[in-house]
Amino acid sequence: MSSLACIRHARRFSTSSSVISISAAKARLRSEHDPDKALAIYSSVSDHYRSPVSSRYAQDLTVKRLAKSRRFSDIEALIETHKKDPKITQEPFLATLIRSYGLAGMTDHALKTFDQMDELGTKRSAISFNALLSAFNQCKKFDQVPNLFDEIPQKYGVSPDKISYGIFIKSLCEVGTPESAFPVLKEMEEKDIEVTAITYTTILDSLYKNGKIDEAEKIWKEMVEKGSPDVCAYNVKIMQAHHAKPEDVLALIEEMSSGGLKPDTISYNYLLTCYCKHGLIEEAKKVYDGLEENCCVPNAATFRTFMYHLCRNGDFDRAFEVYKESVTKDKIPDFGTMRYLVEGLVKTSKVKEAKGVIRTVKKKFPPNFLNAWKKLEIALGLDGGKEVATS
Repeated sequence: MSSLACIRHARRFSTSSSVISISAAKARLRSEHDPDKALAIYSSVSDHYRSPVSSRYAQDLTVKRLAKSRRFSDIEALIETHKKDPKITQEPFLATLIRSYGLAGMTDHALKTFDQMDELGTKRSAISFNALLSAFNQCKKFDQVPNLFDEIPQKYGVSPDKISYGIFIKSLCEVGTPESAFPVLKEMEEKDIEVTAITYTTILDSLYKNGKIDEAEKIWKEMVEKGSPDVCAYNVKIMQAHHAKPEDVLALIEEMSSGGLKPDTISYNYLLTCYCKHGLIEEAKKVYDGLEENCCVPNAATFRTFMYHLCRNGDFDRAFEVYKESVTKDKIPDFGTMRYLVEGLVKTSKVKEAKGVIRTVKKKFPPNFLNAWKKLEIALGLDGGKEVATS
């Protein structure tokens, strides 16, 4: 079936049922791994919402599903069809198309769409320019962003804004040269363009990750002088500290609180991880149990980290309880973490629980993981054959 035929088929399929809401479409797309069905869900909402960005998230999810199946011709057919939409003259609408090409790794198409804006009747501004820069960052073509940042404004008269500069600086940090962002910060200051907290945090994070501690502390000092750092910036500091001692992480969390900032789940995840790394599992349990009291909810990283270390310490009963909580939050950890749990349950003669875990994760994990789970079942004797003891 050709690409256009696939799109038409999806549209015919979608019209057979009533139009669903954007929120319902998002929910279905998040759990739908069949690209044809994803197309059908998206087609049922894309033509029925007037706001240029109202169905952007649904479009992004659909493109990701298609890209994962390497159906790039279908992606092109889908996005090019949107160029015939009357909304194409609205820059935010066109920017979503550029963004989608970026998500699919199709930067040539993203750049072509930006170049076509004159013939499509769409005025350019920082909105579409930022979408283009983001598309290249999304595809990890960070080395090409500086050239685009220099050439596009000269060619089309677009003026970069604070977001443009932020994306540009991110590309510099991603290639491992965060110090090259310093002249850019000076240029922004000269042009009276605000340096956002996100941009400062991006530089701070990259400096720490590249071992440039002194430069990172200078950036931190500058952030403090220009206004208290936000939670994200503190989390970068905490990320650096969690490689050291738990008391260092605690000190930063207390500093945040005393400064009127509310530590979030990420902050406590680093504290939990730090305790686990130092073998202080009981302290880690207190952090986990205190999340709700601190107005936080565990995320996927919380469940993954805590379950992994509980299993490493042989506490499979508590790990099983944490797993059940992850199911209720629809944030089941990755295969590697779940494997530790299943093996531990079998080792402690909790075969029924192990089989229950596998039944659940088979329904939740993408189809491409089924073979891995089947192999694990056979290795552990959970496939109906004789049970095999694990060492």
